[in-house]
Amino acid sequence: MQIKIINKSKHPLPHYETIASAGMDLRANLESPVVLKPLERTIVKTGMFIELPIGYEAQVRPRSGLAAKNGITVLNAPGTVDADYRGEIGVILVNISHDNFIIKDGERIAQLVISKHERAEWIDSIELSETSRGEGGFGSTGIK
Repeated sequence: MQIKIINKSKHPLPHYETIASAGMDLRANLESPVVLKPLERTIVKTGMFIELPIGYEAQVRPRSGLAAKNGITVLNAPGTVDADYRGEIGVILVNISHDNFIIKDGERIAQLVISKHERAEWIDSIELSETSRGEGGFGSTGIK
């Protein structure tokens, strides 16, 4: 699949690190480092603008290493970039650690996954089909 992209950053285009990678890393496009304090959130711009085909979205997801090692994650994970959005891709990062975290220019801050999606058409109904789970919600299927 080919996707139009405009790169207004000084960093390389997002790319797959391995042949089996689902996501491409997004890099911070900053004029100066940003200090993210504990429990603080910020939008980090990437300098990337894309044009997706209708029926696709770009999902902005956390990087597992940043989350595991530093407590830095994407607040609205996964964030969605819709096919009709033409603005700069931004990443909402949050620091859920006890330490300040410095975001540097060019740092890989999130990953972008291109995903096909369907559009739903609601069918107004007065009842739903029966299942063995029924209305059992959060935790109803157990943990073991």
